[in-house]
Amino acid sequence: AFYSPDGKLTAYTSTQAPFGVRKGLATILDMPMSDIKVVPMEIGGGFGGKIGLYLEPLASLLSKKSGRPVKILMDRPAVFNATGPGPGGEVTVKMGIDSDGKILAATADIKYMAGAYPGSSISAATAGVFACYEVPNLRIDAYDIVINMSKTAAYRAPGTPQATFASEALVDELCNLAGIDTMDFHLMNASKEGSRRPDGPIFPRIGNIGCLEAIKESTHFKSEITRETADGKLRGRGMASGYWNGAGNKSSVTINVNDDGIVSLVEGNPDIGGTRTTLSMQAAEILGIPAEDVHPSVADTDSIGYNDLTAGSRTTYASGQAAIEAANLVVKEIKERIAMLWECESSKISFSDGYFKNTDAPDQRYSFKEAAGKLGQTGGPIAKTGTVNVRGSGGGSFATHLVDLEVDPDTGKVQILRYTAAQDAGKAVHPSYVEGQFQGGAAQGIGWALNEEYYTTDDGIMLNASFLDYRMPTALDLPKIDTIIVEIPNVNHPFGVRGIGETGIVPPAPAIANALADAIGTRLYKTPMNPGRILEALSDKKNTHGTLSD
Repeated sequence: AFYSPDGKLTAYTSTQAPFGVRKGLATILDMPMSDIKVVPMEIGGGFGGKIGLYLEPLASLLSKKSGRPVKILMDRPAVFNATGPGPGGEVTVKMGIDSDGKILAATADIKYMAGAYPGSSISAATAGVFACYEVPNLRIDAYDIVINMSKTAAYRAPGTPQATFASEALVDELCNLAGIDTMDFHLMNASKEGSRRPDGPIFPRIGNIGCLEAIKESTHFKSEITRETADGKLRGRGMASGYWNGAGNKSSVTINVNDDGIVSLVEGNPDIGGTRTTLSMQAAEILGIPAEDVHPSVADTDSIGYNDLTAGSRTTYASGQAAIEAANLVVKEIKERIAMLWECESSKISFSDGYFKNTDAPDQRYSFKEAAGKLGQTGGPIAKTGTVNVRGSGGGSFATHLVDLEVDPDTGKVQILRYTAAQDAGKAVHPSYVEGQFQGGAAQGIGWALNEEYYTTDDGIMLNASFLDYRMPTALDLPKIDTIIVEIPNVNHPFGVRGIGETGIVPPAPAIANALADAIGTRLYKTPMNPGRILEALSDKKNTHGTLSD
């Protein structure tokens, strides 16, 4: 941070929310927001942990005191201890069905650890816990519980994986008890257009059933699985569905047209998932030019209009609509400029496939590049800003995951053998980026399911604040994750786009729990389902029912 002699503050920070940082600094430092400029740095991973304020106020005050720029870094233990995990907690769910397998009623009691201050993600948990089903009678109670540990924070689809771990395990158990095929149960009870989400809203057109059908038709689903290997390892298969609502909100994008037809696109959302490219592609689609001719950049808070944070799977969806709006304004302005040259009304000029055409004189036409080259003759440069305040997400995104795994009953070690993730993207703007989001969410969810855990003392001190002791999945732990992109257009976006970044982390833990139960014949109700807990579950089963072979 640098507090200049004229009383202006510039903060450079790795953040998902530069405008949120500006507002927070203004409040804490008692400064006008107009005197603060936040420059978002390249962020790498975000996933929710880089939304709030951490060191920015301290660096700013030290700069004001010293008259010099001040830089503060967190070491790894500080990151673990100060930036907050996703909330742990306890979820109790119940469900009743009729003799045909139709859901009659369900209840959920969700208790999340907020840490030292309130604010755990219970609201999203209530929206997601039974979102994949039509439930005619429903009660959900959620509790935000303050405890003696560091404050929890947002983490990819905040609060939803934990609640879904409970509800999807319940569905799997209920199907086993009732003798109903799990896929048939999902399809019979799946939420769809017109269904009411657990927390009230009515779903518009959604892709829940599309994801289920995609998994049902996959080679993975149709394949056989060997239940026990020659060396005594146990294998199982599990399936689970998940939902993330996403968000809309406020975004601004500015497009500048250069004389050579190259376009500069300026946005205010830090890029944590390829959104420079996806916004450029949406603008290019409107302008009828190659995406490579759109040069994107992320600006500071003085150089672009207000943007809400990069989170909630909103950027490609909502800021994309701002890019579309800006591009449409550019097309409108170029039509008016060309009308001056062709001496006609701008309403007589059409634009499609990258060409402006005079509907009354078919021989008059300019490509976008040719039209850009005429701007100097018709009034100079064109710069247009699109601003939007998008209401809602258009129904969010659904996913269904299928996993095969293998358990060593002697060590409790789990090896993921095969994994398939199907998710509704609405319209996949950049398919390989979309697949990467599906795969990344699944990889993180596998970590949640099998390894990742904070160990804390009764005094709230974290004992494993390093990547040596905090076990994350590596390439050796993961198979190739197969993806199926389902495209059920979002009625709330011009191209049908949905926010897809977070849904992929929701189904993995319950899918793995269901596969584990299928493999070892007993269920684990707590994550991570690590070797110690698996061995304990096998021991309890043996003590209750005799040897495993029995």
